[in-house]
Amino acid sequence: MTQRRKATARKHESDSLSDTALQDVLAGRKMPASPEAEAAVLGSMILDRDCISSMIELIRPDYFSRTEHRLIYDGLLRLYEANSSIDLVLLRDELKKMDCLEAVGGVEYLVKVAEAVPSAANAEYYAAIVREKAMLRELARTCAEIMQDACDEAGDVSEKLDSAEQKVFAVTEKKITGAAVPVKNLITEAFEAIEARKGSHVTGLETGFEELNQLLCGLQKGEMIIVAARPSMGKTSFALNMAEYQAADEDIPVVIFSLEMSRQQLVERILCSRSGVDSQLVRKGMLSTEQFAELTRAGGELFEKPLFIDDTPGLTPMMIRGKCRRLKSQYDIQAVYVDYMQLMSLGGYAESRQQEISTISRQLKALARELEVPVVVLSQLNRAAEGREGHRPRMSDLRESGSIEQDADVIILLHREAYYHRHDPGWEEENPDKANTAEIIVAKQRNGPTDVVNLVFDGRLTRFKPCYHEPAPF
Repeated sequence: MTQRRKATARKHESDSLSDTALQDVLAGRKMPASPEAEAAVLGSMILDRDCISSMIELIRPDYFSRTEHRLIYDGLLRLYEANSSIDLVLLRDELKKMDCLEAVGGVEYLVKVAEAVPSAANAEYYAAIVREKAMLRELARTCAEIMQDACDEAGDVSEKLDSAEQKVFAVTEKKITGAAVPVKNLITEAFEAIEARKGSHVTGLETGFEELNQLLCGLQKGEMIIVAARPSMGKTSFALNMAEYQAADEDIPVVIFSLEMSRQQLVERILCSRSGVDSQLVRKGMLSTEQFAELTRAGGELFEKPLFIDDTPGLTPMMIRGKCRRLKSQYDIQAVYVDYMQLMSLGGYAESRQQEISTISRQLKALARELEVPVVVLSQLNRAAEGREGHRPRMSDLRESGSIEQDADVIILLHREAYYHRHDPGWEEENPDKANTAEIIVAKQRNGPTDVVNLVFDGRLTRFKPCYHEPAPF
């Protein structure tokens, strides 16, 4: 037996073993397939050489369920690539060169395939059937792998669940490369995009803060953005303001994972921020009729907006990853917010907390790249800034930083000098320009400059607003 025939035999044997391994899972059911549609595709390619170019875009060799069909498809592609004419005689000779004419059933089967269709008019319809059946087979094999892995009691359950979700997600995300587009269409699209960006440098998701948009060019797809601060600086409010703007004002699907506050607390903050009602009055239940009406109006504005909040306690990166995959599939989420990193764990053993945080950081970065969305992660800073003159934070203050500085594409540090003088009644009078100022320090931007954007923080509404003061030196 020649090397090629041995390879063909091994491939065929491998297919048989694969199907045999699935029988326990399938309980005697047959694997999804349509040999008739496969033969119709091949027959169309034999009848019409021009049909082959479109089939190359729609069909891969592994889409065919039968080995003989894969071999015939391979033979047709070889003739096509050689700029040869296509007919039964030439196909027979090509399969002889490949030493697999007998493996496909000989000339008799080639004739049968060629006569499977009267014309190539419906080739794309047959190709769609072949592709759908192939995806179902892949799903069946994936489920078999998941069952086999689940029945093996060794290993971490969380890792098994994450692996299962990733495998199924990979099947659902599988797409065929799109067709080539005439340049005249592309030029039209390009000018539409240029016109839409005219006067703006924002290429990512807008934050709701114009100066920050200009500095970052928006929140970019596939990037991890760290927002870090000491407690009570307003990092949760800052993240909520951005998420609210994107979901409520831009209709962009956004999800917030809150490990610190309940979803009710977050919604109340958003309602106060949007309505202009003092959050302390809401907490105490001291609302006037007008204030309640304003909250109702804000609630009506948010009611149908694509904002999702998950306050599941003890979330791990794997759990967030699984939830995000489903949200991406169902709602096409465009941004993820996590509040906050130091409250997360891996759900298992880690040699040190620093190593655990480093792993969490890498996994959240991987999530951003996998889903191609910005992932905004809130993080605590250590106490070093409090003993520093001016209390200005630095990247080195990131608690259990590990690889956070390396993994992050953007690092934003929040600083409010007024917080450190809250018990000094004369300080605000002496420093009126700093009384409500919040410095948004962009300490790292992988693909852009660093700078400081000044905003005004309204603690009553837990809201950041534009500020027209000159940025503080950095």
